[in-house]
Amino acid sequence: MELSTGQALVDTPGVDDLPGGVRFGLVLPKKQARRSVTRSLIRHQAREAVRRHAPGLRQQPRFGQDLDAWVLRLRAPFDRQQFPSAASAALSAAVRTELDELWGHLARAQA
Repeated sequence: MELSTGQALVDTPGVDDLPGGVRFGLVLPKKQARRSVTRSLIRHQAREAVRRHAPGLRQQPRFGQDLDAWVLRLRAPFDRQQFPSAASAALSAAVRTELDELWGHLARAQA
């Protein structure tokens, strides 16, 4: 059987294998984020946050090179009254801010 997309590139990293050998998993239940567009937005923002923050944490003595796997779990829903659009710029900014705060808190805990 031949795929219409052609042959897959063998050297392409897996979805959750980020640069620097960091593995990253997400738990985004539909109960907390009903719309797939919202879950996708969170997924993209979370991966970007790992790319921005993981290298800095790896340089801290507590983690060092042992920092290789993270799991992020969405525990509370976003207020649909505050963010009526599933992929609005406001929701994107809120997700990015919250992720940056979480990573910042982790970094401060080490200092």
